[in-house]
Amino acid sequence: MTHSSSLPAAVRDGIFRPTLRSGLIALAVLVLAVLAGRALLAQVEGDRGIAAVVSSSDIDVGGIQVDVRGDNAEDAQKKGWAEAQRLAWKKLGGPELSDSQLDSMVTAVVIDQERIGPRRYIATLGVIFDRARAGRMLGSGAQRARSAPMLLVPVTFEGGTARVYEMVNPWQRAWAEYQAGGSRIDYVRPSGANGDSLLITYGQTSRRSRIWWRNVLDQFDAADVLIPIVHLERQWPGGPVEGRFTARYGPDNTYLGSFTLTAENDADIPRMFGQAVERMDDVFEQALADGKLRPDPTLNLGAPTLDPALQRLIEIGRAAEANERARRDAASASAAAETEAPPEAPSTPAAAVSSYVVQFASPDGGSVDATLAAVRAAPGVRGAATSSLAIGGTSVMRVSFGGTLEQLAAALRGRGFTVTQGNNALAISR
Repeated sequence: MTHSSSLPAAVRDGIFRPTLRSGLIALAVLVLAVLAGRALLAQVEGDRGIAAVVSSSDIDVGGIQVDVRGDNAEDAQKKGWAEAQRLAWKKLGGPELSDSQLDSMVTAVVIDQERIGPRRYIATLGVIFDRARAGRMLGSGAQRARSAPMLLVPVTFEGGTARVYEMVNPWQRAWAEYQAGGSRIDYVRPSGANGDSLLITYGQTSRRSRIWWRNVLDQFDAADVLIPIVHLERQWPGGPVEGRFTARYGPDNTYLGSFTLTAENDADIPRMFGQAVERMDDVFEQALADGKLRPDPTLNLGAPTLDPALQRLIEIGRAAEANERARRDAASASAAAETEAPPEAPSTPAAAVSSYVVQFASPDGGSVDATLAAVRAAPGVRGAATSSLAIGGTSVMRVSFGGTLEQLAAALRGRGFTVTQGNNALAISR
């Protein structure tokens, strides 16, 4: 009894237990907050970026297979490279040239695979020709028009999961390492690092909002989007891997073509992907030649252009309306001259159009479109466009308004927004 009476009163009265429990709860909340912060950082951190190779304007011909013999290993390799140059030039459809002439146009020989024996050389090679020199021999074939800049979104389906840049994958690497200088398609290839993995996802390919797509494309200075998709299916562990490839295009995910390739095993997948990239480029080039690969006009959010005939009709109508107004004004002035009219109040000059910053919550893409539409419909608003987009957070738009900031706030309140006014900026919410 004496021992218990010597304890602090808070412990005797049972106050210590709830205080300890509250401390444990606070500690758990702090740990969860730290873990959540790390999870958010993990979405954009990590080694997932693969920078695209610098595209050269030279003419690249790959997949040339040679099997030659020589006096020794060095002689066999030399003959093999000369044979590869002749086969590559023939593949381009060039005229008959001597080996010395071909040597003067070749800038590099790329070794994909090679096996060197004492007197035999077996290899798969790529030959790169200088476009300035080879173009004169090839004629108009080397002077083909290129497409508009196209954002590339390579999608991999594997094990029921679709990924783009969430983690480094062989399909992304194959496109990053593709030498696209000789292609008619102007590929815009993001590295996939930093925020690319959040902005460009497989879900984005099924989004139809033109405003949303325009904001994504503007981040990469692209006019439209290309979506090469691969579905990987393994026959059995360690066995053949089937790849079903589909080429799609545009914000409406338009189908362009498909084909199937097979790799012997997982180690053979990079070889299959390299071949698939070249075939996919052929599909895109054919679509360009057929007139299908044109930038979607609905992605252009600029001022609309009218047909000249329709514009002429509008001008005629406006001229007739102006003449009728002048006739009515002349009649009114004649009638008013007979009676003394009170002095007219000075006319109020038209309000100057100013640009204001407006912040708004953007939990998803639909809310962005809805908020922009509501702001544009407010009286006096001449235009509104997002200048900073943060899905799940607070985005920023730039609003052109014919009036003061206070008048803009009043107009937005009339549209049902709750408006908070700051220094030359507004924050709105529903």
